[in-house]
Amino acid sequence: MKFLKWLLFPFAILYGWIMALRNLLYDRGIFKSEKFDLPVISVGNLTVGGTGKTPHVEFLLRLLGNKKKATLSRGYKRSTKGFVLANEEASAATIGDEPFQYYLDFPETTVTVCEKRAEGIIKIQELKPEAEVIILDDAFQHRAVTPTLNLLITDFFRRFDTDFMLPTGLLREPRCGAKRADAVLVSKCPENLAANEREAIKNSIRKYTKPGTPVFFTTYKYGSPVGFGKPVVPGKKIMLVTGIANPEPLIRYLLEQNYTIISHLNWPDHHHYTAADLEKIRNTLEQLPEECSIFTTRKDAVKLMRPDFGFYVEKLPFFYLPIEVAFLADQPQFEQMVLSAVKA
Repeated sequence: MKFLKWLLFPFAILYGWIMALRNLLYDRGIFKSEKFDLPVISVGNLTVGGTGKTPHVEFLLRLLGNKKKATLSRGYKRSTKGFVLANEEASAATIGDEPFQYYLDFPETTVTVCEKRAEGIIKIQELKPEAEVIILDDAFQHRAVTPTLNLLITDFFRRFDTDFMLPTGLLREPRCGAKRADAVLVSKCPENLAANEREAIKNSIRKYTKPGTPVFFTTYKYGSPVGFGKPVVPGKKIMLVTGIANPEPLIRYLLEQNYTIISHLNWPDHHHYTAADLEKIRNTLEQLPEECSIFTTRKDAVKLMRPDFGFYVEKLPFFYLPIEVAFLADQPQFEQMVLSAVKA
């Protein structure tokens, strides 16, 4: 596998040149990038796959409190096209996994999806003129919009400064794209990450950012299991069900909390569950040698809680683990930076 990646290295170089040229055309103003008359916060990354954008967007939604907020996402793998404003008929299928999660967990927030972000912002302003701030989810490469604040998320375990371009690595664009970031957040860090290790990572990341760009370190805080299936008390022996990019941080947490993972059904990121999948979950649970609870993520739970899955879910001991972002240090500085950008 490693040999194959290096065999594809020339294609990575070519792809990197193409993306660098695209960025240059935006930087020189040849490709148009629009600014808007309300604060726009972009949350994104340089790599493909999950870096923890969703929990960070949720952190921002909590931080902005009583502000009239809107989120705008692409709506990856949704069945609809164009601009969609989430309403009571929305589902993960019609607007995408993460937007539907925002819609359920932040009912005071306007949740929208649109492939063209500039067009989406204009529609939000037309339909929700009271909106005071818009958060763009996964928009670091969407150069057609110039955000007020550009936040770059990078996974501690596969940081952009140590990665390579696709298809050799996971980078969507060259590392120097980090120069567009107003702040870098290193996500999924171990809670005990030492100060000298953080400083070394900062120095490595700052080779690719503008001078003075702050680098923050965040980790995950998991809440108590929340049941959404058969009403039972969760046990310490579990069957894990995931459809996310990288379940390793969750697995580490569960093991640290003395859970025993008897079985793990691991689907790809953004997996759309079917009745056949629910049958597989049920059959796998029944064949386990001991009684287990079924643990999953909030992102998976919003898809498993579909009304037409009720026949299966209500008979199975399903639980999801709430997740929130926590800063290892400097949280007040980050919050002040965000609030100042919105106020300005």
